[in-house]
Amino acid sequence: EVQLVESGGGLVQPGGSLRLSCAASGFTFGDYAMTWVRQAPGKGLEWVSTIAWNGGSTAYAEYMKGRITNSGDNAKNTVYLQMNSLKSEDTAVNYCAQGDSRYSYWGRRTQVPVSA
Repeated sequence: EVQLVESGGGLVQPGGSLRLSCAASGFTFGDYAMTWVRQAPGKGLEWVSTIAWNGGSTAYAEYMKGRITNSGDNAKNTVYLQMNSLKSEDTAVNYCAQGDSRYSYWGRRTQVPVSA
């Protein structure tokens, strides 16, 4: 059974940092690209970042570029999203998903409220 379990979310002040984790199981982790997607209150899903199946390349949404780093650890079957200089408009529910355009599996989500 494929499982993606996010963690690391929580309340953070504007300008602060947070690292999200997504622990994967049930599939060969290194064979798939992994993607982070978010949904802000009252808005639709937004693509945030994708890391290639071999961790060789990453892509970032323009609105987050320079503030986030997407990385993976094959030994731990985990991807991470380091987020810095967070803004109130970054308040969102974040998901990790398996794939780079069509997402076969989604994590349960983790919330990141950015507020003073």
